[in-house]
Amino acid sequence: MSRVGKSPIALQGAEVAIKGDVITVKGPLGTISQSANKLVAVTNEDGTLKLAPTDESREANAMSGTMRALLANMVQGVTKGFERKLTLVGVGYRAQAQGDKLNLSLGFSHPVVHQMPEGVKAETPSQTEIVIKGIDKQKVGQTAAEVRGYRPPEPYKGKGVRYSDEVVILKETKKK
Repeated sequence: MSRVGKSPIALQGAEVAIKGDVITVKGPLGTISQSANKLVAVTNEDGTLKLAPTDESREANAMSGTMRALLANMVQGVTKGFERKLTLVGVGYRAQAQGDKLNLSLGFSHPVVHQMPEGVKAETPSQTEIVIKGIDKQKVGQTAAEVRGYRPPEPYKGKGVRYSDEVVILKETKKK
């Protein structure tokens, strides 16, 4: 059995409802649902979730680890939440959060307006910092990647939108 799939998930104040093939996790920050895979049996035993493959196939073994990781991320999302920090590097590059929209000034001739998806919020503590928060890890990461995609860091000056923990290795310019 998968080493990841063997370890149980502590619920940390979240409630789990398993109805048919849908698993719903509810916590202080919100509710997330996920369809269960038929190759994995999920049981809720006094405050912990345990997963087991339904048969001895290689696919069931792999899916038990995948489902365990997805459910652990759901529990963490509804209890603590997820966030990604982005940094704008460049003269005149700035961001401003307005409701469910993120206005970006990235050196183009026009401002870029990014519509935030349902369940994801953006905050701008300063003009050059963006914090994207939400309870769904996949949505938060995808939104951060889309915002970064408007102007990824370029390799000569390092200008652009980058993750706060990203290291951009600068290339040397051409010599005469």
